[in-house]
Amino acid sequence: QVHLVESGGGLVQTGASLRLSCVASEDTDNIRAMGWFRQAPGKEREFVAAITWSGGVTLYADSVKGRFAISRDNAKNTVNLQMNSLKPEDTAIYFCAADTAGRLNPTEGMDYWGQGTQVTVSS
Repeated sequence: QVHLVESGGGLVQTGASLRLSCVASEDTDNIRAMGWFRQAPGKEREFVAAITWSGGVTLYADSVKGRFAISRDNAKNTVNLQMNSLKPEDTAIYFCAADTAGRLNPTEGMDYWGQGTQVTVSS
């Protein structure tokens, strides 16, 4: 089992930046990839970004390419999401997730989820 705890959410204005962090614990040796998903009220949960644990290969949703950057610190079992040029459309609860199954495409599923952190972007 992998336990995930997110932090760094908050209220900002359009164009501002925010940095989210997620710390993994327990069975961290089984982690193959980690990523971020988000869900706005009345909307479906959607993929934001992911990174492989060994090679650091990244993948981004089209809506955040060029604005968000995902990174990881394996020694600290931490994954970060640097969010720049934030838009009201980015407002959502952001969830950290971990893949332990070695999926070819992390957007297709994750095995463990954090509790979420709220990001609100005002216009």
